[in-house]
Amino acid sequence: MKDIVLTDDRVILKPLEAYNYNDLVCFIIEEPEIWKFATVGVNGAEDMREYITSALESRDAGKAYPFIVYDKITEQYVGSTRFYNIDHKNKSLLIGYTWYSKKAQGTGVNKHCKYMMFKYAFEVMGMERVEFRVDNINERSKVAVQSIGCTLEGVLRSEIIIHSGRRRDTAIYSMLKDEWLDHAKQDLESKL
Repeated sequence: MKDIVLTDDRVILKPLEAYNYNDLVCFIIEEPEIWKFATVGVNGAEDMREYITSALESRDAGKAYPFIVYDKITEQYVGSTRFYNIDHKNKSLLIGYTWYSKKAQGTGVNKHCKYMMFKYAFEVMGMERVEFRVDNINERSKVAVQSIGCTLEGVLRSEIIIHSGRRRDTAIYSMLKDEWLDHAKQDLESKL
């Protein structure tokens, strides 16, 4: 996986790079509330540098592929998302570490991003399963994942400790390749 760029009429997903710090740091300083459910602490400008460095190290190790999200309508970078826990042997991966500026939330940016990511994962990478892990008290994210066609599989109780020190119950959602090809792709296309 090298230099993946995903684009449609609404968004461009580009490989996240170290220089994107300048494009994203404002979201830490000006919108701290968007990080409420983050598993990693992002509390200041230096934390954004560490966030990006960690994402790039995971990419270099072949474990993740982070993107920066560009909104073509506003002509601005509006967030980030990534493939992670990429398992080629079992043909599965997770999509997560997704966050958007407040202005981008509820605008359709997420649906466009996830459509392109599903399409790439299932139709190019040959994945059989795509999973999402969501904080069980994050109702907005749970609704978003369900709205793109994912199925709730269950909740892992007290699964991890997030940056605030709280133990998180994690809702597990997934999409299978057969579901994508049978109906979910067409359903999501109708929402774009």
